[in-house]
Amino acid sequence: MRIDVIFDTICPWCYIGKHRLERALARRPDVVPEIRWRPFLLNPEMPAGGLDRQIYLERKFGSNYRIHRLHSAAAAAGEAEGIPFAFDRIKRTPSSVNSQRIIHFASGKSGQAELVEAIFQAYFIDGQDIGDIGVLRRLGEACGLPGKAVEAYLLSGAGIPAIEAENARMHRLGVSGVPCYIFADRYAVAGAQEPDLLARLLDIAREAELETVAG
Repeated sequence: MRIDVIFDTICPWCYIGKHRLERALARRPDVVPEIRWRPFLLNPEMPAGGLDRQIYLERKFGSNYRIHRLHSAAAAAGEAEGIPFAFDRIKRTPSSVNSQRIIHFASGKSGQAELVEAIFQAYFIDGQDIGDIGVLRRLGEACGLPGKAVEAYLLSGAGIPAIEAENARMHRLGVSGVPCYIFADRYAVAGAQEPDLLARLLDIAREAELETVAG
């Protein structure tokens, strides 16, 4: 079954949503997923070098009280998914273009899902700058990608038009927030939904696929 996951690498709820989707799929072992990671840029105007984390948060969310509430909600949800968010380790909010580019580079390769997990972990748990090409090369190598090829790709600017075009396409389709899932090209749901709901949508999509084959 084709499953499109529309996400941004700097979105904590996308990290949570990834784990919840994996739990849903574990409940449906007869579903063979073909997961396509679709880029969405929450901050398309972010400078290439990113911004100081505190400045970014204050500009986007306002008061420290609101920032604390948002972090606390994500941390509580993350704990239930085995994700030990460490927001205090993040010193800069990066542009997510480079991290989306390396995921695009890994399309069709066996280590792509592992790479997505590694990027989320590097940013949200280890506080690494996932906009930095050196960091991304190391993460790519750890997931089986050729380091020199990854670095050359990122330094060349290749893939940027594809990421920007896909981001624009997602907005045209009406996606306004992430994560967003599309099952079998026909059933969509937004938000880091609980595994029970995602499993039910898997059932609905699978039944529709079977009806199409039978018809």
